[in-house]
Amino acid sequence: MRFRMPMRRQSPGQSFGGRRRSGKFKILPLVLLGLFALYYYQSNTTTVPLTGRKQLVDMSKSEEMALGLSSYSQILNQSDVVTSGPALDQIRSIGKRLIKVIDDAEGFEWEFNLIESDQANAFCLPGGKVAVYTGILPVAKNIDGLAVIISHEIAHAVARHGAERMAYQKLQQYGQLALGMSVGEMAPQTQRMVMGAFGMGSKFGFMLPYSRKHETEADYMGLIYLARSCYNPEEAPRLWERMKKANPETPSEFTSTHPDPENRIADFEGWMAEAKAEYAKHCG
Repeated sequence: MRFRMPMRRQSPGQSFGGRRRSGKFKILPLVLLGLFALYYYQSNTTTVPLTGRKQLVDMSKSEEMALGLSSYSQILNQSDVVTSGPALDQIRSIGKRLIKVIDDAEGFEWEFNLIESDQANAFCLPGGKVAVYTGILPVAKNIDGLAVIISHEIAHAVARHGAERMAYQKLQQYGQLALGMSVGEMAPQTQRMVMGAFGMGSKFGFMLPYSRKHETEADYMGLIYLARSCYNPEEAPRLWERMKKANPETPSEFTSTHPDPENRIADFEGWMAEAKAEYAKHCG
């Protein structure tokens, strides 16, 4: 009597001997992603005020403002908010002057607050929700310096940088998904290498440069708003000299969300003639 050994069924992607065979890279998911990205960008393109730059934003202003209000309320509820005093009065006075020269903030419900904190920071959320931390007041040094800080933060909100960043993060997630499908049949080690390279490449080659671009754009827009509000535009590079002294060990620009202070100072100097012309036009 002859015995026959049962044949073991071979699983997809596996060779004889149990060793896994490396699958092929699939290009179709990336082609589909490219077509979708093109359609997505063309369907959700707006223009940044003042600079005229085309940007990708896929949410309405009302949705964006609702997110801003929710975040702002949460931050204020968790913070030590200053309710009176000369610093708060200065911040609100500066805010009133700045918003008078902004023509592209329809629907904004402006609010200016001061938060007691050692943080040398400030922000403006969508819808005009501004907060300044007391830790930045010594660096601001004077009213013009404080106006530089507030006008920069307001510019971020007017330019819708937060919504734009969210749209590009969404595209990054779609890209990660498509790439995962493209390498799905390859060896696990190869998949990890490819996905890791994508993560690093998208961070340092795309997301961080875009963040620095937003900062530069907000610097320019804020400077123009500042000059039109009759604050001294020459205080902008001086402020960043003080910022540099206050934080001497700044990270490399390549790994940072913000441009190097020296580059920001140079940018302000390059824009100064235009800012002075705006000052002369609006302030005599």
